[in-house]
Amino acid sequence: MITTASQLKERSLLGLKEMSRSEIESILDRAYYWESQPQKMVPILQSRFAANMFFENSTRTRFSFEMAEKRLGAQVLNFSAAASSVEKGESIYDTVRTLESMGIDAGVIRLKPAGVLQELAEKVNIPLVNAGDGNNEHPTQALLDLYTMRKTFGELKGLSVSIIGDILHSRVARSNLWALQKFGAKVSFCAPDNMQASDLAAYAPYVSMQEALQADVVMMLRVQLERHAEGMLRSGEEYREQYGLTEERAAKLKPGTIIMHPAPVNRNVEIDSAVVESEQSRIFPQMANGVPIRMAVMERAMKL
Repeated sequence: MITTASQLKERSLLGLKEMSRSEIESILDRAYYWESQPQKMVPILQSRFAANMFFENSTRTRFSFEMAEKRLGAQVLNFSAAASSVEKGESIYDTVRTLESMGIDAGVIRLKPAGVLQELAEKVNIPLVNAGDGNNEHPTQALLDLYTMRKTFGELKGLSVSIIGDILHSRVARSNLWALQKFGAKVSFCAPDNMQASDLAAYAPYVSMQEALQADVVMMLRVQLERHAEGMLRSGEEYREQYGLTEERAAKLKPGTIIMHPAPVNRNVEIDSAVVESEQSRIFPQMANGVPIRMAVMERAMKL
């Protein structure tokens, strides 16, 4: 059977805002299937080529995608903008088109400017998977977050989820918001005034730190320490005092509450080091869950 260009493009994963609940659920279910497989390698994609095109650094996310692709038997090309002709002025579009013309079957893309990925997807004829674009979305992170919550609580409906930190610049917060609300979860935000995203206030309320800690899921966001230069943070110590998940605050959480973080973690800034390793923390299981989720996503993108 011949797969048309439009059918291939339907296998792209650009974001969760426009994705249906049933489609998200099918990815979560497939991830469970992959996690339950006893073999590390199931080479259903052995004749397929995937390119991980990271125009913005993220070692952890790239390794997770690469592990997922290789466990499915795909041939993997890793592309780093820092060591490429993009540094010499070649456009992102030309780079993607070049790799497409060489015969890749899918591209995983991470980039800083928002909106570029959508434009790329309209111009190329291979599935594209969003590994983080600007402050727009990070769909596979949210999928692994939902997967982690579902494994813990059984279902997502009725869960209260607090997302705490720099909401303004967070693609993780956005993807989680869009996805969780499709399943009937209650999302709230907590952030300093200069880190609030006013465009999201219509979808989820901003609450105090004390209120945020009453949730079933407390999701801490990474503080971009480089924003000190922009005046968003006076100091990591002050942020920890006002918005960090300290040992004292963590001790007041409900016994069934779980702690999440997309990582990498700034220990003792947004979350105390002891809390990262605590019994209620799901931070390392989240990372582990990223592999089966990305296996499901890459299978969806590339399976013949």
